[in-house]
Amino acid sequence: MREVRHTSLRRSLLIGILLPIVLFVAIDTLSLYRQTLNAVNIAYDRTLLASAKAIGELIEIQGSAEQAQLRTRIPYAALEAFEADNRSRMTYRVSDATGRWIDGAQDLPAWQGRLPDQGPYAALVDFYDARLGDKPVRVAVLLQPVATGSERTMAMVQVAETLEIRQTLAQQILLDTLLRQAALIAVIAGLVLFVVQRVTRPVRRLSQALSNRQEDDLSAIDESDLPRELRPLTQAASQVMKRLENLLENQKKFVRDAAHQLRTPLAVLKLQVQSAQRGDLAPHLALQDIEATVDRATQLANQMLSLAKIEQLRQQKDYQWLDWAPSVREIALDLSPLIAAKSLDFEIETQPCTVLAHAWILREMTRNLLDNAIRYCPVGASLRIDLRQKGEHAVLLIADAGPGMDAAQSKHLFQAFATERPVSGSGLGLTIAREMVLALGGEISLENRCEASRVVGLDALIRLPITNSMG
Repeated sequence: MREVRHTSLRRSLLIGILLPIVLFVAIDTLSLYRQTLNAVNIAYDRTLLASAKAIGELIEIQGSAEQAQLRTRIPYAALEAFEADNRSRMTYRVSDATGRWIDGAQDLPAWQGRLPDQGPYAALVDFYDARLGDKPVRVAVLLQPVATGSERTMAMVQVAETLEIRQTLAQQILLDTLLRQAALIAVIAGLVLFVVQRVTRPVRRLSQALSNRQEDDLSAIDESDLPRELRPLTQAASQVMKRLENLLENQKKFVRDAAHQLRTPLAVLKLQVQSAQRGDLAPHLALQDIEATVDRATQLANQMLSLAKIEQLRQQKDYQWLDWAPSVREIALDLSPLIAAKSLDFEIETQPCTVLAHAWILREMTRNLLDNAIRYCPVGASLRIDLRQKGEHAVLLIADAGPGMDAAQSKHLFQAFATERPVSGSGLGLTIAREMVLALGGEISLENRCEASRVVGLDALIRLPITNSMG
């Protein structure tokens, strides 16, 4: 089985906030370190350049013409003034324009590079890294013009410095930078942790409040002290609990009604069986009574199951755009044997009407009303079905020629277990029809049809929202 990972909101916030900050601080630390190190190198390179210039000023030409040679008289004190402390040592080498050694350290390699195109100094100077023996050094090379009388030439002055002081200073700069950035990260982490703890406090409080609720408490969540960002979540949760409350209430109502309504036919059935066993009635009469009771109990159970299914479909909202006309004609064809049995003058007329519905609800709603009309129609009477579009609604009219209903019956017309006409029945037919219509967002009404102040039948009308396209 795949392991389910539970993500912590606080952990996600801390990682999402601190990780970019740490990465930014790390990059900034590296950049700052390089900039500082570059500034240190520039400062120490200036010292090397000053040393090279000081040496260059001590170079002179001896002799003339072909006998002219460069000579230097450079005391060590000329470099000692530029040494920062005793941790680093400076040395020099003076060469002529061809690189021939004249004075200084012979083991310092001659310069083989080229002057930069745009150097930071006006002098002809270059800086590079080299090795003197087994030690790394930083070298400044200065091309120094030398003139004595009519003789002119170019001297090459190299001044090298060991890197101990630079490395020590670089390490100190890096350590100081890291300490400051670590302190900054610690402060930011503390502030972020405090803010995250404070921001997520309503979530923890809400979780605790929901955990402490009673099992049957499905009331709406109190949003008075919640931030705006949490209210869509709590509103959605309250809607879910409201639907659960309705579902549980419907289940309780179903169980209560089933226990109450099925008890009577089952008790009657038991009495009829006992009566048949005692021989109070002839066997065929007893079986007829038992069959009628079983039929009534079966009809009642089916209707109650239909009520429960309607509520289930209402919660699922699994609706599609369907043409109502084929369903009406299909139900009329299914019930045609009942129509023929009463020799009814049947008429049907339909137009294409696309409604948002569930196929089962659409069929059962039509079947329920048509079956109800057939049962209450006298033999040989007229029965008419008409489906057409009127404005923004699809209107189904089922007009029978039955006895209609009086004012007393109309008051509890759609109440469960209240028979709508003076004929035996469970009293759930119109209740089921009404629940189906409401589930589809429509309206249902029953109206007496009168001629000359006399009731000549009953019109059952259903209005459902309609669209002219399937999109």
